[in-house]
Amino acid sequence: MEPVLFEVHDGVGFITLNRPEKLNCFNREMAVRLQEFLDECDRSPQVRCVYLTGMGKGFSAGQDLAEIPDLSRAGIQKILLEQFHPILIKIRNLQKPVVAAVNGVAAGAGANIALCCDIVVAANSAIFLQVFSKIGLIPDCGGTFFLPRLIGFQKASAFMMLGEKLSAKQAERSAVIYRAFPNNVFEAESKKIAETLAKMPTRGLWFTKKALNESLNNSLEQQLQLEDYLQQRAAATSDFKEGVDAFLHKRKPEFGGN
Repeated sequence: MEPVLFEVHDGVGFITLNRPEKLNCFNREMAVRLQEFLDECDRSPQVRCVYLTGMGKGFSAGQDLAEIPDLSRAGIQKILLEQFHPILIKIRNLQKPVVAAVNGVAAGAGANIALCCDIVVAANSAIFLQVFSKIGLIPDCGGTFFLPRLIGFQKASAFMMLGEKLSAKQAERSAVIYRAFPNNVFEAESKKIAETLAKMPTRGLWFTKKALNESLNNSLEQQLQLEDYLQQRAAATSDFKEGVDAFLHKRKPEFGGN
């Protein structure tokens, strides 16, 4: 059975983690295949948005501990450097929006991979867990980077140290995620977001994503300079010309992603 499924429909690259019997816990094969599909989405002109979800009852419960051959410091470092860090960097550098559709439990590395994405939505039955403290580790996979920026130092510290469950509705109220949907409409509503993004000005969305990435470390002056640079690039796209023309002629724009 393929550990990751991939297909493209109407401009959306659908990536599905596919180890449902393990709540989509990561082993090396799954991590490598996910990296490959993220690269394919970045290269392909047919893909204008990425939709990442899990098969079965879980989004991902993190690293499959039974699949770690070496639990030494060197063994843990090897998994982070070769499996997880490339996934996070590829998601943030992917020149198209990435939607995480959290269909069930998102724990450990699984939760933090979801939070790394551009837009995170969840089914009401989904839960988010920072489980690292339960086994004497620290939150990795960007958890200590993204979560404090989403919800603040105090709440991030509490969730990470106590390892408490965070329901989808709590995550929505705390601004950890964008939206939580009732289970019966979750798939349709989450796919609708990806399909909408796939029809929008793809280059403009990438420049927005790049500006947000840089804003995490820039001063105001640096950010204003970056905005100026990226706005000039956006103004040179065909989609900008199409958007202005559609606005002036009161018609619906048809963006080509260029």
